[in-house]
Amino acid sequence: MAAPTTDQIIEALRPVEDPELHRSIVDLGMVRDIDASDSSVSLTVVLTVPGCPLKNEINNRVSNALTALPGISSVNVNFGVMTEAERAKVRQLVHGDAAATAGSNQAHGHAEGRAIPFAQPDSKTRPLLISSGKGGVGKSSVTTNLAVALAAAGHSVGVVDADIYGFSIPRMLGADREPVTIDQMLLPPESYGVRCISIGYFVPDGQAVIWRGPMLHKALEQFLTDVYWDEPDYLLIDMPPGTGDIALSLSQYLPKAEVLIVTTPQEAAQKVARMSAFMAKKVNLPVRGIIENMSWFTGDDGKRYELFGSGGGQSLADELGVPLLAQIPLIPALREGCDDGRPIAAVAPESEAGQAFHRLAEKVEEMRPKKVFSKKLKLLS
Repeated sequence: MAAPTTDQIIEALRPVEDPELHRSIVDLGMVRDIDASDSSVSLTVVLTVPGCPLKNEINNRVSNALTALPGISSVNVNFGVMTEAERAKVRQLVHGDAAATAGSNQAHGHAEGRAIPFAQPDSKTRPLLISSGKGGVGKSSVTTNLAVALAAAGHSVGVVDADIYGFSIPRMLGADREPVTIDQMLLPPESYGVRCISIGYFVPDGQAVIWRGPMLHKALEQFLTDVYWDEPDYLLIDMPPGTGDIALSLSQYLPKAEVLIVTTPQEAAQKVARMSAFMAKKVNLPVRGIIENMSWFTGDDGKRYELFGSGGGQSLADELGVPLLAQIPLIPALREGCDDGRPIAAVAPESEAGQAFHRLAEKVEEMRPKKVFSKKLKLLS
């Protein structure tokens, strides 16, 4: 049997995507030096950066695609590295030209002048601000598990850890690999189908972040503009406690955002969570629902014990005129999973808490705004 032609090999490789950029390695210009003879194929794949952490994954994808060709039994993949000019071209291809995206006068980001994509009228991304007003209610664990549940339902999901002083999302998600930089574009680590970015990737372990408002503002800008999110279906923002600088900045950066309030059942938490709702109203962001965390503990005897009281979530929902979207039980596996980077929504979806998060994801999807955004639709004057 004749060896496949170069064109046939290229077409076989076209569906193969770079694991981080989610674009064809052919379209990205990563395939070079193809040589086919008899039953073997040799080629070079140029990586975007030296020491690419997903090099083995790329090798497997290329080998699997080519051994599927008739008569091919051996594939030899050599690796090279792109030049700075080639990386710049890739960045422009997937992330756009800053000058071209800065035409809007709303929600600008990094010093390049790039507009925040999620603020644009034609963005398909649905930003969700997960807020609580106070710490200690499990807001980050809710954010992590909701993101994982949305990804498991087939959605593309990103998470911004906006809790700059108390960052925890990378650990909870098990996303311990550092972001990759391509020509000033950051590729966020991915775990359980969820991409995330956090100041924790840029701060030495154990070191506190001691910043004033302008520094926080700048970090958030770069998280939204310099990170390659690839227009996800959902962008979850793990908000810090309180109603300060970060909340104000995000309300300006993400004017289309929706707010989900996390509370625990007791009255003290409910009253503080109410402040987040009032903040959202003042900056014209809609509160879409309440999530009650730590609602009960189920003992070995099968009985539910309401350790933090009951009714707080429903009371707050009734006061605000929004639905109580979920009641999340308090179980050790939920806490352990967040400590170990194994979210319960991913590793135990049939558990009591796992089911609660997947039902929450379904309700969030049901609340999707009906308005359709399309770059092809234009209003006639």
